[in-house]
Amino acid sequence: MVKNRVIITSMKTITETNIPSPCWLLDEKALRKNLKILKQIKDESGAKILLALKGFALWKSFDIIRETLDGCCASGLNEAKLAHEEFQKELHTYSPAFKESEIDTIASISHHLVFNSPDQFHRFYKRVKEINPDISLGLRVNPEYSQAPKEIYNPCGLYSRLGTTLENFDPSILQACDGLHFHALCEQDCDALEGVLENFEAKFGGLIKKLKWVNFGGGHHITRAGYDREKLIALIKDFKKRYNNIEVYLEPGEAVAWQCGDLHTTVLDIVHNGIDIAIIDSSAEAHMPDTIIMPYRADVEGADEANKKQYTYRLAGNTCLAGDIMGDYSFDEKLQIGDTIIFKDQMHYTMVKATTFNGINLPAIAIKREDGSIEVLKTFGYEEFKGRLS
Repeated sequence: MVKNRVIITSMKTITETNIPSPCWLLDEKALRKNLKILKQIKDESGAKILLALKGFALWKSFDIIRETLDGCCASGLNEAKLAHEEFQKELHTYSPAFKESEIDTIASISHHLVFNSPDQFHRFYKRVKEINPDISLGLRVNPEYSQAPKEIYNPCGLYSRLGTTLENFDPSILQACDGLHFHALCEQDCDALEGVLENFEAKFGGLIKKLKWVNFGGGHHITRAGYDREKLIALIKDFKKRYNNIEVYLEPGEAVAWQCGDLHTTVLDIVHNGIDIAIIDSSAEAHMPDTIIMPYRADVEGADEANKKQYTYRLAGNTCLAGDIMGDYSFDEKLQIGDTIIFKDQMHYTMVKATTFNGINLPAIAIKREDGSIEVLKTFGYEEFKGRLS
């Protein structure tokens, strides 16, 4: 919490005391720290690492990320175009199903194209190769094993549509297939990857030596404190050794932006109904949806769990949804209207999922540079709200 902030957007010098509110503030120094860790993994394991745009797509930070990572993985046409235009390195595109009207453009700009089913592979692979003869084609497979903490994030769960099981695999695609892709992790350590690899190899190991690459997908929490990076390096090196030094890809999104920035908000009002409730100029529903979907409790700077400190408040969003609640937090001092509430670690899976529900403005986007200066990249208002509707 920062006390009594005054928002002054007309000042030439922007600091954390006068950035727009609400605002996502990326910390360049923290981002570079994560990239240094990912570079170590690349250098010591021989794997290539891609930025998963589904988790983090702040494209005005790509000039920083491009220095270390090998490219991007996209989930469809729009992410592919963004990577092609702004990242300009390797582009790998996967979608649960490609649309007829989009596949030509995707094929023309992608380096790898991964199909979700043998049917989609057969439907499009000749057409794709005619458009881009150099493109490398792959298939996503389902190893039917995952330790995902929530079923909503389990791509290997019962009746999953994501990836092809061994039972449904069609060996005839191998004449044109260069690689296999799996994704079975969610914010997990490499012990979970080890289990996935065992099941993947048990089912598809006989095919791997015929391939050029294997993509281990995302969900690797590589930059989190306590992650066993040495074990990850060993797993990748051992895998490559078993399969003739095959190319291995990782696709982290969250790990790239992990603890790289916060969401700055302002207290608009404080009401009392059995408990004190601070209404802020942001929204869990619109700006931090995973706090409701996953769910999880975001950390707040200077705050603790309810009743741990002297003053406890429920932090709530400024929409009509009754459940638009960030949680109950305690503070050393009473909150006042105009105070700033800073939600920690809000770069990944926030701005990519954010909405304008209730007509609430999207948070501004800013970067805190290594020298401490702050650059406001984008502010949002009525035109962005109107522009996405009709």
